[in-house]
Formats: sequence, structure tokens, C-alpha cells
Amino acid sequence: MKKLINKTEDVVTESLAGVAAAHADLVKVFYDPNFVVRADAPVMGKVGVVSGGGSGHEPMHGGFVGMGMLDAACPGDVFTSPTPDQMEAATKAVDGGAGVLHIVKNYTGDIMNFEMAAELCQAEGIDVASVVIDDDVAVQDSLYTAGRRGVGTTVLAEKICGAGAEKRYDLQKVADLCRKVNANGRSMGMALTSCTVPAAGKPTFDIGDDEMEIGIGIHGEPGRERMALKPAKEIVAMMAEAIITDLPFKNGDNVIAMVNGMGGTPLIELYLVYNELEQICQGKGITIARRLVGNYITSLEMAGTSITLVKADGELLELWDAPVHTPGLRWGV
Repeated sequence: MKKLINKTEDVVTESLAGVAAAHADLVKVFYDPNFVVRADAPVMGKVGVVSGGGSGHEPMHGGFVGMGMLDAACPGDVFTSPTPDQMEAATKAVDGGAGVLHIVKNYTGDIMNFEMAAELCQAEGIDVASVVIDDDVAVQDSLYTAGRRGVGTTVLAEKICGAGAEKRYDLQKVADLCRKVNANGRSMGMALTSCTVPAAGKPTFDIGDDEMEIGIGIHGEPGRERMALKPAKEIVAMMAEAIITDLPFKNGDNVIAMVNGMGGTPLIELYLVYNELEQICQGKGITIARRLVGNYITSLEMAGTSITLVKADGELLELWDAPVHTPGLRWGV
């Protein structure tokens, strides 16, 4: 294992210290329990938007804390759900009197711990709503989840809900907005290599130099199928077909598209993937109205990509375009 670390047990805390040092104008970092909040939290009269999950998926979630996106994020250990006390502390730190939305990826540990935190906060008079993201079309059940996994649509939901909260939507409206994004979002990923969790010290799974895994999860969970490596055109066609036919997306739809790197894939390849996706969508009469290309929800140093499409009406596009200023996403400011 070759990694730029000191001690495996200190990776998350020392990385958070780096975030605090690099982005002191945008975020504050708290320790024991660990959580990240926007520098001006709590914003009075605004719904707080909180998410979280295991570390190793950076910039999600901590990199998306700031104006126009998340008010707080809870980083667990690598690929491990954050604990209820982290989520409780983060929720209290961003409560500005208008309630708090928890955006939760559909993993068993995340759901259980966020539920416990919500109950604790509600007992102290904080109004908490929770929405589960379950957008992965690859598999119905996986090692970490019952039902579909929550993956790329989480990033888009955090941006759009953050914009709604900035516009002072009430808690019910922000939660409904999150459900709308999830209902209209579909994702699928693939891997060329495994990744190595620092504490494990060895790759999560073995894969041959001439193989790929289609439908991989963000923790290295198995996907739909392992097969011989194919040209990018064929890979994107397989993934896009699975995504487009699932909702289904259809002729005349406008979508927000994200071509996401899993951590170890260079931008030259991600833009190639985007070009293939653009051509497929054009052929089906689907307009990519907005797009993201880059590393947004990663799996440490895994080589691979994921594709997310969210069908977007005028409201979602307007909120997508609204200003955002976070370490990992910024425009309009």
C-alpha cells in the first residue's frame, strides 16, 4: 500500500484538519465528534441541510459544505457510516429555527444512525425531515443496503436543496424538492480497478488487468457483471441504456448529467466518456441542459466512472444555476 498518510488511524482527522486550514473562509471543522459546518452557521431563518457518510468519497460530503449547498456534513471513518452523535451535533450546530433536512444515502448504517440522530434532535425541539437517496440502477440489493444504493444523485440533490434553502423554502418544501430530485435521478458506475482502504492495507477486491466490473458500488461492492474490458463507446452505451430505460428518460426530456470519476481516472478519459454520453442522449432526443464532469463522489483511488442523469424541469434548472460557494463546487459568486 502506497498512500500519502502518516498513521492509518489518523487519516480522517488529519484530512479534516487540512480542510479547515485550506478553507477557513468557507467552513469550520469540529472534532470528537467530527463534523464540518459552513463558516456562518447557523443561518437564522433558513432550513439547515445536512448530509454525511463514510470518508473516502471526497469531495462528497465535506467538500460540499458552504453557501448554496450543505450547511453541515458528517464524515465517518473510511467507508464507514458516521455515528449518531456526529449527526446530532451537526444538526444542532446548523439549526437556525426553520428545521433541518437530512439527506441520507440508502445504506443500512447511514439510515439507522441518521434516524437515531433525528429522534434525539426532535426530542429537543428541532424539526427534522429525512429523505433517502436510492438512485443506483445497477443492483436491487447489495452488501451495504436493502434496495437501491444511494450514489451520484446525492450530489445533485445537495446542490438543488441547498439552493432551495437559500431561497428560504420551508422544511416541507425543501424535503419535497429532495424527493423530486431523487425520483427523477438515476445512476450507474463501473470500475477498472479496486481501491485500498488504509486500515485494510490491501485492495478491496481483485480484478484482472483485462477485466472491468459494471455496476460497482462506491465502496467496491460487486456490480451487475464482471466482463472483459471493452472500448469506452461500448461501456458508456451499456451504462446509459440501463439508466435511460429505468426511469425511463424519453425524447424531449431535459436532464442534468454528471460524469463522475471514481478517484483514479484522469479528466481526459472522463471527457471522452461525456462525449459518448452526449451523443447517445442526442440520438434519443434527450437534451443535456446542464452538466458536471470530474471527481465528485469518489471511491478513494479506484479507476472508473459513474454516470448520473436527473430529469430537470424549469424549477430544478433554476435552482441548479443558483450561486454556490463550497470547497468542491462553486459558481455564480
